[in-house]
Amino acid sequence: MVGVAQNFKERGNEYFKSKRHREALGFYTQGVDAGPTDVTLQEALLCNRAACNLELSAFLVRHHIHDSSWSTENYGSVLRDCSKALTLNPRSSKAFYRSALALMALDRIDEALDCCARCLSFDVHNNGIRTVHDHAVQVKAQQDRKKQEKQEQLRKKEEARQRMSVAFQERNLITITNKEGSSNPYAPHFDPEDPTQSTLIIPVFFLYPQHATSDVIPEFVEDTPFAAHIAAMFLPQAPPPDWDSKGEYVDERLVIYAMTHRKRLLKVGKKMSLRDVCKAAGAKRGEPRDGLEVKDGCLTFVILLKGDVETKWVEDYKKTRDG
Repeated sequence: MVGVAQNFKERGNEYFKSKRHREALGFYTQGVDAGPTDVTLQEALLCNRAACNLELSAFLVRHHIHDSSWSTENYGSVLRDCSKALTLNPRSSKAFYRSALALMALDRIDEALDCCARCLSFDVHNNGIRTVHDHAVQVKAQQDRKKQEKQEQLRKKEEARQRMSVAFQERNLITITNKEGSSNPYAPHFDPEDPTQSTLIIPVFFLYPQHATSDVIPEFVEDTPFAAHIAAMFLPQAPPPDWDSKGEYVDERLVIYAMTHRKRLLKVGKKMSLRDVCKAAGAKRGEPRDGLEVKDGCLTFVILLKGDVETKWVEDYKKTRDG
């Protein structure tokens, strides 16, 4: 059987040198299956077959063929053959080298480093295994750095979440979670221009029920009075919005309302800031928690015309609430 297996090995070597790795793999497999008793020949056949599988996997990479299952199986075959070779010869540098390459390809960096260390313990001057070792050290350092960066990002994110939670609680803001996820591109955040990082900026919706439309103020600084936004949006001399065909919506004719979590209705003075309204929305001592609702990352206020429109809307709101 040794002669037959040796013949298959030599045929495999010829095809391997010609870069016909699939055919070479077939010959090496036939050599293994021939069951040679010579340990050195067995080791050579297994290591050579492992080399074929490495080359076939490299072929996939070079030609951008995305077949991860086939590539993974090839590397698995490399590891199995090298393991058998090391059982026959625990000091097989080729088996350690090819195992390390397969482990690197499978992103099993710690195992690849262990493999290199075992080989270098008896084959100190093996340049191939040294190169793999040095590359593995670099990859591990990069992975460790990315892991640390990710952990730091998660820590900062959690810290920011906790700070925001405390800020919401202090301001009587109650988050209403959208089960379908947020579609709002804006989100509450701390004012980057505030050196104390204590001023909130919150997206705000202005609803106009009379016209079934709305505006969004993506960044409403909490210490800004409502008058600043209303005056800028509804200048007397400026053209009215398309939906205000009668030109009724001007600063001095408008009133603002806020609804709390417990359905209380608050009339908002234009000189009030967002922080003032948040404070007014809080529950009185001894009463259940109350405050303004933050839905989908936004606060909502209703803008109405003074007079009949306001009176009717307030009456309808109270009827719905109390009914």
